Amino acid sequence: MSGRRMGTIAVVAVSLVAMAGAAGADPESERLPDLGPTDTALMHSDLYSTNSIGLAGPGPGARVLASSNPGGPCAAPFIGSDSMPVVLCTNYIGLNPPTVIAPMVKLFDPVTAQPLAELQLTKGSLLGSAYGYLDDRDRVVVADGSGAVVRVAHRRTASGWELYIDERIDVRSAVPDGDSITAIGPDGRGRIWFSTSGGVIGTIDGERVASTHLPAGERIANGLTLRPEGASVLTDHALYEMTAGPDGMPNTVWRNEYDRGAARKPGQVSWGSGTTPVYFGGTVDEYVAIIDNAERPNVLVYNTVDGSLRCRMPAFETSGQGTENAPMAWGSSLVIGSTYGYEMPPGSTEGPSVPATAPFIGGMTRIDVTADGCHRVWENQDRYANLPHLSRADGLVHGLAYGPAAEGLSTKSGPVYYAATDFETGARVVTVPVGTAPHDELMLLTGVIGPDGTLWQSTRGRMLAIGR
Repeated sequence: MSGRRMGTIAVVAVSLVAMAGAAGADPESERLPDLGPTDTALMHSDLYSTNSIGLAGPGPGARVLASSNPGGPCAAPFIGSDSMPVVLCTNYIGLNPPTVIAPMVKLFDPVTAQPLAELQLTKGSLLGSAYGYLDDRDRVVVADGSGAVVRVAHRRTASGWELYIDERIDVRSAVPDGDSITAIGPDGRGRIWFSTSGGVIGTIDGERVASTHLPAGERIANGLTLRPEGASVLTDHALYEMTAGPDGMPNTVWRNEYDRGAARKPGQVSWGSGTTPVYFGGTVDEYVAIIDNAERPNVLVYNTVDGSLRCRMPAFETSGQGTENAPMAWGSSLVIGSTYGYEMPPGSTEGPSVPATAPFIGGMTRIDVTADGCHRVWENQDRYANLPHLSRADGLVHGLAYGPAAEGLSTKSGPVYYAATDFETGARVVTVPVGTAPHDELMLLTGVIGPDGTLWQSTRGRMLAIGR
């Protein structure tokens, strides 16, 4: 952002020739069983957690089209085939600080961004109410605290819109007392996979539930990444590649330990890697990558089939040395944002961090995997503080960000911007003010970009619809 005045718009041409060379395979070329619309049905955009989409984002000319106060932050928005935004939220009450209460599913008006209906779920783990997906009938599939996976549908009645539980699958037999589901997802073959905080990995196939327990002492605080052939599971000690047998039982194909560091870092949820694994490469799932939690974190890229290390290199040079965000992937390229030092919301972390606090420096980098190994293409000073998305349609990274360090390093005050960064060069090409913290504190929440190019993004106090 050096030399650019915040709040202005600058446009840098994207090299279509270079983009085409980096593109690789489309991670979602066709609809899969039990999965909603391509690009808008999963928190990490697609089955492979690439956080990349085939839709163009707001881009130049972006502005806030509509906003509302949903009553609390919303971690995961989805857009169904009926164009209705359905969102996983957490309502809170009280002030200074707010008191978090039960998770909610909310339905929003696609034009006004006003909430139309809501359904409260039984409270479970924080991550369990954040990770979910939209199925092929536009129902939100999510775990609740009752030991069930539920499908929440919506319909219009004579008195207005309504959300209701259309199906409930009891998985209490697979979840030990005191444990809770952290993440669920479909594998594209009709099965639902789930993981728990305590290290249980399971599948649901119709009414059949099968599960296995990972080694004692390993915990899970990230999402699952799935593909039709299996799942990538990341604990706070190791990365696993797993498949499901004919009876649905998850089996470990390979396991690789990583450097989990000395403690939880500021700007991360748990002690260990803060990333959801990502499949990527020339054949979509050729590689799987994570960022470890070493003092100076590394990008670790493995061959998916056998777990052999493809390449390793420091994740960041000038950025903060840590991340809670999953990488974005396009072809054989990774784009990684730093969250080191971001002040996490109360109740969202596990144990103290070392150091207790640190400035939120931010920064983002692109690393390519080539025949010679891992290579850094660029690194910038962009301070994204949501989970951005990379558009394969316009070649831009879209998200919400704080201003440069000159505007202050606090995440609790100051202006908030819609920003777009060029995938090819790392240059900031769009910067538009959309709010002010603390009301619009970003909280590392994710957003979704719809078919019309509108970015739906929650902040601490608002739901924003940002478009052209």
